[in-house]
Amino acid sequence: MAFVRYLSRALVVPLLLVLGACGDEPAPTAAAPSAAPPTMPSASMSAAPSATGDPAARAAEVVARLSDEDLAGQVLMPYAYGGSANEVDGVNAEGNQKLAGVRTPAEMIAKYRLGGLILVGFTPGDPTGKTNPTTNVENPKQVRLLTAGLQEAAAKLPAAAPLMIGMDQEYGIVTRVTEGVTMLPAAMAFGAAGQPALTEGAWRAAGAELAAMGVTVDFAPVADTLYPTGGGIIGSRSFGSDPKANAEQVAAAVRGLQSAGVAAALKHFPGHGHTTADSHDVLPPIRQDRATWEKQDLPPFQSGVQAGAGVVMSGHLDLQSIDKGVPATFSHKIMTEVLRGQLKFTGVAVTDAMNMEPARKWPAGEAAVRALNAGNDMLLMPPDIAAARDGILTGLKDGSLKRERLTEAVTRILTLKFRTAQTPQPDLSVIGSTSHEQAVSSLNAAAVTVLRGNCAGPLITGPVSVFAPASREVARATLIKALQDAGMQVQASGGAVIRLVGYGDERIDLDDAAAITVIMDSPGLLAQAATPTLIATYSSSRLSLTALAAVIAGKAKAPGRSPIAVGNLPRSACVK
Repeated sequence: MAFVRYLSRALVVPLLLVLGACGDEPAPTAAAPSAAPPTMPSASMSAAPSATGDPAARAAEVVARLSDEDLAGQVLMPYAYGGSANEVDGVNAEGNQKLAGVRTPAEMIAKYRLGGLILVGFTPGDPTGKTNPTTNVENPKQVRLLTAGLQEAAAKLPAAAPLMIGMDQEYGIVTRVTEGVTMLPAAMAFGAAGQPALTEGAWRAAGAELAAMGVTVDFAPVADTLYPTGGGIIGSRSFGSDPKANAEQVAAAVRGLQSAGVAAALKHFPGHGHTTADSHDVLPPIRQDRATWEKQDLPPFQSGVQAGAGVVMSGHLDLQSIDKGVPATFSHKIMTEVLRGQLKFTGVAVTDAMNMEPARKWPAGEAAVRALNAGNDMLLMPPDIAAARDGILTGLKDGSLKRERLTEAVTRILTLKFRTAQTPQPDLSVIGSTSHEQAVSSLNAAAVTVLRGNCAGPLITGPVSVFAPASREVARATLIKALQDAGMQVQASGGAVIRLVGYGDERIDLDDAAAITVIMDSPGLLAQAATPTLIATYSSSRLSLTALAAVIAGKAKAPGRSPIAVGNLPRSACVK
């Protein structure tokens, strides 16, 4: 898969008010950019209804005057090549030409009258990487300049509405922007901490930072419930295997994100946790009977809807007890009868990426119409933008897509966009702030879990050395510094060995001679480790490893409990 890092920078441009609102080892956190960010005046977008009006009424007013072409564009959320809205290098221009027949992201918005755009990033090992053939995000300052340019282009469209700008910023192994931001741990760490108040505070910090960058929708939290022992394809992206506990965590994450003005997106409805196949490649079956599915998979989605989540993402999943053989994305029974009828969801339903294999069963135009008719409102990453747009227009003409269904979808989209735009965009200076680090550090400290070993005092005395697979060098260096800061003697070799393992590692990556084995992802691998002390952090972020160092040095307890069963080990050796 070809991917290209953008090579250009956006120019600073005056712009009008809009809301600033899936890597195991993130780059070390950098200081927030000191350069002045683009100015965000508190005026409404030109030609847009008053920013103080009722969002639903404003949406209805705009929809009433839009052409079919405008309506079709509003339900599309593709990606684009290039890290600037208006200036791209030749390679990125070529990518946009192949994707959309334009040179720049701004031209793509203008040509297709887009309602949204997703910012993408390719990272080796990212389980969502197959749908991200390029990278157009690097750091907060660049992202803010990019989103400012995108919003300027959207303001010139007939709808004169804010652009919905999405990002897969789950944290953990699916994280688009790592440089300079306050890195949250993977969702499983929140499950281990088991304190929804800390979850809400950490996601409020994340929401503020996303808003400062100009992101209006975060495709998080993952509301999938895992098998009791974890497993499957979702892993540490989930809060855990307990549907009730997950429901509390999902609601807290939604409240935190949306209090900062960023719409939360629950995914992957109707639940990807009780599957083993990857929906990027095949159609995974959900085999529970309906009563079991409603008990195991539905509660986190229900709680997220009740908490006011603005978006639900449909998964390319085969819920056999309700509509066997039909991907949920294309199932009216699931997306309308269950999501709208049973769960009473009134927000925006967005498809998972339409360039994933199960969604490519039909040509792009037909797939677009099928997804809309099922009850989705926005189409994410169509593989052929022109064909998707033209399919919608053809559907309107031949009656296979009712105009009422399309206007309903666009009304929901515009309502959400106008609602989120009511929250002023924060300054870039909030990113990496002391208060954000404190909120996330508290969560990380609550998540550290000792599954085997001592629970008081230093877990190791004397000098230590830290080893890890070559792919974990950033985490190894980060832990070394944290241990030294905690007063421990760390040397290149000799002494007690601390072994780090993480996402994708296997039995061969363990060291039975180590004194401590630390898993920085879903903890299942620890069931195969012979070392006397086993610890889970569920994350390799700097703040997670700082919390780990405090536990190893005896300066902090390990209050976390594994959110999944790990062989015959207790959920915690220290907490009942």
